[in-house]
Amino acid sequence: MMLLNKERRINYLGFNDFWFTVVGVIIISFITDYLFSKSFVRYPFGIAVMSWSVSLFFTICDWFIIRSVLIFLRKKYPDFQDDIKRIIIFFLSIILTVIAVDYVGGYLIVKIFNLFGESANHELKIRILLPVTLITIMTMAIYEAVYYYARLKKSIREEEQSKQIIIQAKLDTLRNQARPHFLFNSLNTLRDIIDQDDKEDAKAFVDNLANVYRFILESGNTNLISLQKELKFVKAYVHIQKERFGENLRIEWSIPESKLESMIVPMSLQLLIENAIKHNVVSKAKPLIIKVEIDNNNLMVSNQIQVKSTQIPSTKIGLKNIEKRYALISHKLPIVKKEENHFIVFLPLLRLSDQKKNYANTNN
Repeated sequence: MMLLNKERRINYLGFNDFWFTVVGVIIISFITDYLFSKSFVRYPFGIAVMSWSVSLFFTICDWFIIRSVLIFLRKKYPDFQDDIKRIIIFFLSIILTVIAVDYVGGYLIVKIFNLFGESANHELKIRILLPVTLITIMTMAIYEAVYYYARLKKSIREEEQSKQIIIQAKLDTLRNQARPHFLFNSLNTLRDIIDQDDKEDAKAFVDNLANVYRFILESGNTNLISLQKELKFVKAYVHIQKERFGENLRIEWSIPESKLESMIVPMSLQLLIENAIKHNVVSKAKPLIIKVEIDNNNLMVSNQIQVKSTQIPSTKIGLKNIEKRYALISHKLPIVKKEENHFIVFLPLLRLSDQKKNYANTNN
């Protein structure tokens, strides 16, 4: 049944060996016939074919017995650490099988000839069996090489899938870190609005906040997002912040349309603006000006440093979150520069093809 079942052949042998078996049996039978009797050299064609059929019989027996042993050993010793043990047992089995088949087959042939009144004898010739055994071992070594390659390929594929799962879990963790970080700061802003303004302003703020979170939910399962969509989200976020800071917060945009289809990590630009607001003075005397522009193939976000007299405790998630997500997704990493009066971050603009192969398919 194994010979006729293609799926089982591929599972235990690493490939569909139907034609390999047919061609291999024919070639080895001709080699065996030449070594034993040279039938096609010494006899007429009809007699030579009959003589060759004896070698064909021996070869078929050898092949399928050895092949059955091969499959049995692979079932018994399927792991890589058992390879040496399995191969040693297998090669010893080849030697024993060739000798046993030759002895038993020769004995049966002599009996058959005697039944028909023909004299025949069959000697066990080690000098001839040796090259036959070596040829059989080399043929079966092809089985082993293909099987090893198939298992190695499967092992690498499973390892890559495992890495994908781990990386996806890390990405999900980082995304989930970013959401509460944003919510925490937004709720602080809402509290200040409630303290300073009337309920209508608070309601408008909540409506804008809901729109922002709708974007977060829609883009939360993607590793990369177009710059155009990120800008739309960030502008909604900035509108929320302007409810509190008014014209004391200024964002200067300089983004050419040709770059809008470039990709960045979701919420990365928003986190940079959020951090700038969080760590710098934003007042009428010292308005905070944040510049968002293109520098080569990077999105450059810069702001003047206006250190607060009382620092708000930092969760230290924002910038590290961006760096880690870029590191997981691409070989291109953000660059952070802190000059005398300015803080500058360069976010690489990516394409989908820039994703590392391990997790290029984790986008939903």
